[in-house]
Amino acid sequence: MLPGFYLPRRGRKPRSAQQRFAEKMALLKQKSFKQMGELFVDFIPHPLLKPEKNGAMSRRRIFSKENTFWAFFSQVLDADGGCKEVIHKLQSYASTKGIKVPSSSTASYCTARKKLDVQMLSEVFEHTANRLDKISETDLLDNRRVIVVDGTGVSMPDTPESQEVWPQYSSQKQGCGFPTARICACFSLESGALLSYAIGNKKSSELPLFRKQWNIFKRGDIFLGDKGFCSYFDIADLEEQGVDSVVTLARRAPVRSADSLKKLGSDDLLITWKRPLYTTKLSYSKEAWDALPKELVLRQIKVRVKHPGFRTKWFHIVTTMLDATRYPAEELAELYFKRWDVELFFRDIKITMGLDILRCRTPEMIRKEILMYFIAYNCVRRLMYEAAEEADIEVRVVSFKGSVQALRSWEPHLNQAKISRTERFRLISDLYDAMTNTPVRQRPGRSEPRCLKRRKKNYQLMTSPRHEIRVIPHRSKYQAANA
Repeated sequence: MLPGFYLPRRGRKPRSAQQRFAEKMALLKQKSFKQMGELFVDFIPHPLLKPEKNGAMSRRRIFSKENTFWAFFSQVLDADGGCKEVIHKLQSYASTKGIKVPSSSTASYCTARKKLDVQMLSEVFEHTANRLDKISETDLLDNRRVIVVDGTGVSMPDTPESQEVWPQYSSQKQGCGFPTARICACFSLESGALLSYAIGNKKSSELPLFRKQWNIFKRGDIFLGDKGFCSYFDIADLEEQGVDSVVTLARRAPVRSADSLKKLGSDDLLITWKRPLYTTKLSYSKEAWDALPKELVLRQIKVRVKHPGFRTKWFHIVTTMLDATRYPAEELAELYFKRWDVELFFRDIKITMGLDILRCRTPEMIRKEILMYFIAYNCVRRLMYEAAEEADIEVRVVSFKGSVQALRSWEPHLNQAKISRTERFRLISDLYDAMTNTPVRQRPGRSEPRCLKRRKKNYQLMTSPRHEIRVIPHRSKYQAANA
């Protein structure tokens, strides 16, 4: 009756396969998280985020490889940090664009996260660490790179898989504790870049974890550590690689002036250490012990704490930097006082960003979550450097927490598909201003004791598995009884 009239389409011609694909790609671009990547376009290697040729992450869907990466990145930066937060963002973006709002289920997103390759995330992390470390400049000790090392612990949901890899402490009853992982990390003291890390369990000492990261050191670097890293084996091996060490004296009594090789100055001695006797309790093999020199020539400096409020009035540091003229004792003491910065780096990642208590429930996803936190941390550090350069101030006075808060506030405006390049540059410039307009006040010598002022609420402690515990009627009691 009516040639050319297509009844199922109400008079509209059927769309070709090319048109349907173009509309689908436009929809995917609107429902996207990759606009966040505009901030880090030169920092995150884009080729690593391209779809795979085949297999997992090869198809172009809402949660493509690139979208999933940036969604995961956005998740670890969020104050809430839950998977629902990602889905709600996607729903709000779809709603503002007038397109179909996706389901509230997190299944698709969680499945896509599992498909992210750990090796790919590791390569992204290494790239961010190398790029951030190259842009930093230091005026410390002949412009030598200082790498500060320390360890920390993180907890995670109580699942059988995680308990097997990172078991809880033996003092806790089964069902009453959480798996705990130990992380030993190396940071650039000047830039704060996280250069490398190693993960262990409660039985892992920081020294063996640290030795897995020796490959990041270069000839001429300075290793800075606390008394937990005062080891004859490590100092000797690093010195052989051309790396100097500055650590707090531990496990050995200070050498007296009468027993030293030479007195270099007030509280500054040239000393020797004898190789320790070999025992099976050592964390290295007999062959490694045989390869150690029979004695080390070191420098011992007694540092007197002049600032009030510190729990100690003096301590000793030992170093392989023997030239007292080139490296004065006062400068080495000042360097060691800056070792506290590594505690602040860990605080930024654990407390400000939320790494302290992880969310994933399997060891595989726990490792991915830790990697993503470290990638996001380095990216924020990069933004702080760019903002400091634009404001012509030192990066040390730029607040990490303030930068994360500003990035969280600017993210919804940056994650818009239809935004001009000029407008994006203006938003980024305003973001930099927000990050630097309130510099952190520097208070050298400030005492920051590890204590809690705010008291915990008077709830009973969980001393038995949840299905066995009996709630006691009086709030004044703080111990739970067994059923």
